[in-house]
Amino acid sequence: MTRGIYIIANDKVTDQAIALLNSIRLHDTDTPIVMIPYDENYHHIADTLKQYYGVQVYEDLEFIDYLSHKLHETFGTQFFARPNQFRKQACWFGPFDEFLYIDTDIVVFEKIIDNLNYLANADFIYCDYQHLGGIKNVFSPQVLEDKVFNENEIQDIFNGGFWGSKKNLISVDDLFASFAESAAHPEYFDFSEKTSDQPIINYMLLKRIPRRFNIVRREGKAPGNWAGSPHFQAENHLLFDPTVNQPLQYLHWAGIRIQPGCPYWEIWDYYRHLNPALPAAVIPTPVKQNQWQKAINSIKNQLRQLKTN
Repeated sequence: MTRGIYIIANDKVTDQAIALLNSIRLHDTDTPIVMIPYDENYHHIADTLKQYYGVQVYEDLEFIDYLSHKLHETFGTQFFARPNQFRKQACWFGPFDEFLYIDTDIVVFEKIIDNLNYLANADFIYCDYQHLGGIKNVFSPQVLEDKVFNENEIQDIFNGGFWGSKKNLISVDDLFASFAESAAHPEYFDFSEKTSDQPIINYMLLKRIPRRFNIVRREGKAPGNWAGSPHFQAENHLLFDPTVNQPLQYLHWAGIRIQPGCPYWEIWDYYRHLNPALPAAVIPTPVKQNQWQKAINSIKNQLRQLKTN
């Protein structure tokens, strides 16, 4: 049985990908990693990640193009903010029998592949507190009103940036059937904040994979991992969650621009520059906000924090 990690990237996220790979390889020099190209502009990052971290490009690029074509054929061109996010679904058909998928706006603090051990008793794993915020950014209340899902089932919604499963557990037919069912009922989904693949993939998970496990429900609970949570404590380039008295497994800047002044910037900056053989990151100067914008962002962060508590 082979285990490995998938990421999705292009040249635009080179610095984020380097930070992620530095953090993975700090704890694990052996696990194979495959990059799924986000678009056609991926050759520079592919060369860098192969040279320094042994990352391979997904072999069947024709299938990825087919997947993208089928998505557009089913939904049209205006349905999603970032339709290329769906390319990550090529994970189901790649070389690994068991796999983790990890977004590039993440850094990890442990040998992250070991989380696949939870697949001994489940078919799909994830690790977040998305469900505590309700169904926002995934479903609309219509899914409950029409009894598409019940209250217990929607407790299993997840963030699509970190998850693991087994090869061919979802077939091509399953994937495209999920597309078709979702396209027929756009009223079931919440795209108000320009999420892309997350609502549809949650729909597929709840409909087609009954043996699922959220790692934060393990015995003794688990730490948070969203960079919008202000209570994590930094020590020796790691983070600690005092609410569960545990170190973080990983940190995810979901919905947050990674730049100087962002939450836990020093953590990201440390991992980005962990490999001295690579040039320093090209970091854009943050756009200055007026007092009104700062007030709005402060309220948004407070609301997000309430959802994660």
